[in-house]
Amino acid sequence: MRRTALYSRSAPPAAGPARDLAPIAVARPANTPDAAAPTRRQRALAFLRHPALPWAAIAALALALALPNTPWRATAQRKLTQDDIHAAVMHTLTHKVLPSQAARAAATVAPALVRVEGLLAGKKDRRGHAEMGRGVGTGVVIIDNGTILTNLHVVQGAESISVTFADGLESPAAIVNVQPENDLAVLRAQKIPDDLQAATLRSTADLAPGDEVVAIGYPFGIGPSVSAGVVSGLKRGFKSPEGGQVMSNLIQFDAAANPGNSGGPLVTMDGHVVGIVTAILNPTPARTFLGIGFAVPIENAASAAGQPPF
Repeated sequence: MRRTALYSRSAPPAAGPARDLAPIAVARPANTPDAAAPTRRQRALAFLRHPALPWAAIAALALALALPNTPWRATAQRKLTQDDIHAAVMHTLTHKVLPSQAARAAATVAPALVRVEGLLAGKKDRRGHAEMGRGVGTGVVIIDNGTILTNLHVVQGAESISVTFADGLESPAAIVNVQPENDLAVLRAQKIPDDLQAATLRSTADLAPGDEVVAIGYPFGIGPSVSAGVVSGLKRGFKSPEGGQVMSNLIQFDAAANPGNSGGPLVTMDGHVVGIVTAILNPTPARTFLGIGFAVPIENAASAAGQPPF
């Protein structure tokens, strides 16, 4: 079978005497491929090595860039319109579940939340040894040097106090100040996380009944737990059923709170702390939440820590 000739750009041979074009028979072993005929690989390599190929590619690219309707030119020149932005926002709202305001508020203050434990001496056993109990409450970091606000009744009488930060670091802590009239205690941790964040405090001057709030803490030692509700009232009074202490100017709220929430932050929807949860109203011995909780305004709490007023 005859093979297709492979042409090149070389000049034709010079004119001369007629030559015998008859094929010359060459003896070679049977089944040996024709050495003079290039293989498909050789032809491809010869094409890729052709000196005109790079110039042809450059010319094609220049022509494509010059055309106004080239797809990538159209994409690069197109500018976003307000309709595009609106469509993107609607697509996100339709296809992605966004966190609630309460979830965002809780996430904002979560790095400043601490679990507070006090080792308390209880009743003596038959051998006269005191049985040690452990009280659990909540605190919130207000200065990133490890200064923590909590309730005084959480740590009062404790032989030792420990706090556990949001990242799991546990540290001994000591009481550095108290404000008994507002049931507040200020703690200082001995060890703190490298990236400790303090909560943002907000004045209660513009707080109004109906404003949404969340209470965050360790109710019955479970947590951190988040409950949401609203401010039910302002400037409320409360008398402790245990010690008979009377507190005034309290924030009333209906976000669920139980023993263990004491000392935890009451937080607005922007993630700012407006109060320290201190008590729940329950006329029964059950000590469970019936819908009314009280928090000390952050102005009082901040002054207990030596913070300047708002």
